[in-house]
Amino acid sequence: MELTPILSITPIYIAALGLLFIPITMRVAIYRIKSKISLGAGDNPEMLKRMRGQANFVETVPMALFLLITMEVLGASNMWLHALGLLLVLGRTSHYFGLTDIVPFAFRVIGIMATMLTILIGSIWIVVAVL
Repeated sequence: MELTPILSITPIYIAALGLLFIPITMRVAIYRIKSKISLGAGDNPEMLKRMRGQANFVETVPMALFLLITMEVLGASNMWLHALGLLLVLGRTSHYFGLTDIVPFAFRVIGIMATMLTILIGSIWIVVAVL
């Protein structure tokens, strides 16, 4: 029996963010080994930045993806899903790079704004769609 997938767009962004999560997590793990920090940040500012970059990703991405999945199930157009999915991926990438000092601090601000905008627009879209 062949199943027709319910989701066709959102899985692209779920996969992209999953792939982005791997190097973010590996940067923490590798630095942890290199610095011999078994648990926590060990009063190491670099470790704290890397941990917060990973934690912020984990704190924001699930809600945004949940909204995108809900939008797709409710019938959002491909344009909406791609626009918000790209905004989320670019926002999370920008925020992480800015938080961990890979690029200037302004990227952190741009990234969190992009992420919050994704969550705000997705939430509003869903409310309008179900009313």
